[in-house]
Amino acid sequence: MAKAAKTAIKTKDARAAAEAKNWTKVIKAVRSPKTGAYTFKEQIVHKDKIKEFLAQK
Repeated sequence: MAKAAKTAIKTKDARAAAEAKNWTKVIKAVRSPKTGAYTFKEQIVHKDKIKEFLAQK
């Protein structure tokens, strides 16, 4: 995801570049209650909402 943010930063639209820096891709390991195997939940979240995303079950 760094490439997408890097591309937005290079654009001529400074407002879009500034907004792109406020988003983060978060990857969370979630264990399946049925099999016990781990799966990964990925989401692009605003930097202010990261702790809320990780606290979800």
